[in-house]
Amino acid sequence: MLFRCMAAFAVLAAAAPTCEGFSTNPTPLAIKPSTSSQQRTNKSALFMGPPTDPSAPATDLYGEGSRKYRRTVYTHDQWVKHRSPDRFVNNLSTLFNSGIYKNVGKEVVFTTSVAIFVWAWNLLVGGYQDLSGVAHDPIIQGEWAKIVGLPLQAFTTVSPSLGLLLAFRTNSSYKRWDEARKFWGLNINHTRDLNRMATAWYGHDGIPVDPTLRAEHLRQVSLMTWAFVRSMKRHLSPPAEDEEAYVAELNARLAPEQAQAMIDAAHRPNRALYDLSVAIDRLPMHFMRKNAINKNLSIFEDTLGGCERLLSSPIPLFYSRHTARFLSTWLLLLPFALYGQFGDSWNHIMMIPATAFISVSLFGIEELATQLEEPFTILPMQGFCDKIGGWCD
Repeated sequence: MLFRCMAAFAVLAAAAPTCEGFSTNPTPLAIKPSTSSQQRTNKSALFMGPPTDPSAPATDLYGEGSRKYRRTVYTHDQWVKHRSPDRFVNNLSTLFNSGIYKNVGKEVVFTTSVAIFVWAWNLLVGGYQDLSGVAHDPIIQGEWAKIVGLPLQAFTTVSPSLGLLLAFRTNSSYKRWDEARKFWGLNINHTRDLNRMATAWYGHDGIPVDPTLRAEHLRQVSLMTWAFVRSMKRHLSPPAEDEEAYVAELNARLAPEQAQAMIDAAHRPNRALYDLSVAIDRLPMHFMRKNAINKNLSIFEDTLGGCERLLSSPIPLFYSRHTARFLSTWLLLLPFALYGQFGDSWNHIMMIPATAFISVSLFGIEELATQLEEPFTILPMQGFCDKIGGWCD
């Protein structure tokens, strides 16, 4: 029977994964040369890894506060560490620091408490063995004092169904994260493409080009390109986290009228795309080339719309809730079925750590899916914006 219990858990573990866009005055803004007061300030911090400040609040170690530390950007050095043969030892050494496990701590404590209750009750009504191996009669006796338990067969029967629910939940959440990352990849690729074409195609028909005017025109295209991705990042981020940094960066890099118009816009990314369209329209080049450049703006609209769809539309709530209820019920009742399977251990006591381990593992899978479902607060969007801003400079 013990092997049947372990097989049920293995099945479940294997199921893990794989409106108005502008402000009230849409008049194109006049081009203003850059001044020292408009130079870029320090970029917003790119949070990676756990907080190193010992005074950091406990809420930054797990839960919502820890999400900003999951915005990982890998370089060659990180990939070498990721592939290290010591990764298993390293991961086990940080087991108790895991934010995922801390997030499911209450659920694990509750299921383990049920296991302790079942263990203690059955000892009180069924007798127990002391440390010297001497058997003792039940402390509580009576017709109503019965050993509680459930057949393990019921749990092994529904285990595949629970495994499929968890697998679909996790895979769907990962797909959402992957889709969001691809949208930002398209942003990065097409900001490069747009600025490359604008720089290479500036001027036509051999008309003399004023170097100063050319530099200012291209600077406006670059700045508005950065302003779009930065406004998109702000649009997808919690206001409390990003609003102050967003306003400061816009005021540092854009002309005052441009920055304020974008800050006051009902839909900031659309306002940034409008200003980018105006900047492209000013470029002295053949209209066919302008049309080719403007195709990038249509792609920007698509990536913005796709990200808004992911942000506003979770996995259907009835699916997520049913999975959570199914999993919780299964784990809360599991100790009743495990008690008899650990008869070879002293007073069946090993059922308690077994219940805790299974709870951590399965609740952890569901927690992974929940954390991945909303991808934008764990994507390094500020890092993407900083890179695009650096290229625009």
